[in-house]
Amino acid sequence: MPRTPKVSERAVAELIAQLGRTAHGEGCVDGLTPVRWTALRYFSRANRFSRTVSAFAEFHATTRGTASQTVKSLVRNGYLTRERSDQDRRSVRLDLTEKSVALMSHDPFEGLVIAAAELSNTARRAISRGLEQMLRALVERHGKQAFGMCPSCKYFRTGGCLASNAPDYRCALLGEPLTQAEIDKLCVSFLPAV
Repeated sequence: MPRTPKVSERAVAELIAQLGRTAHGEGCVDGLTPVRWTALRYFSRANRFSRTVSAFAEFHATTRGTASQTVKSLVRNGYLTRERSDQDRRSVRLDLTEKSVALMSHDPFEGLVIAAAELSNTARRAISRGLEQMLRALVERHGKQAFGMCPSCKYFRTGGCLASNAPDYRCALLGEPLTQAEIDKLCVSFLPAV
């Protein structure tokens, strides 16, 4: 039986980089640069605790100043709104406007999503696990913050059902209740469960 040739680490890294370049190769769609698309994607997927300039800067692996300029242009052009936090009047939460929600249906990133849909569930699961492992190693090596979703977070708690028969979800770190819709959002306070 012939042996399957080994795939080099460099070949994997180059494929990932090429995939990213191809996905962002659409350039300025609807007048938005790839960085602005990345910001809109982030704010559409981030939970209410993570829709800040600082969290976006961390997620995008850029400086707070650069992230701030991107956000300012999106606010100025009507794609994001700023809302002061009720708990901490200094912090600002950023939300998508109706204009940007409608625009997300033209997101060039969807081409990559469609390509992923052509893979079998088994292949998607294997690729996802491998990429998560690579991302974790890279984040640790560079001392960066990992982002993730509640169900796989150390701080995620569930305590049965509320009186309304809705599941009772909580963030143990922030001491905040979570809705069903929030638990599948990106979180800057994510810490992988052991």
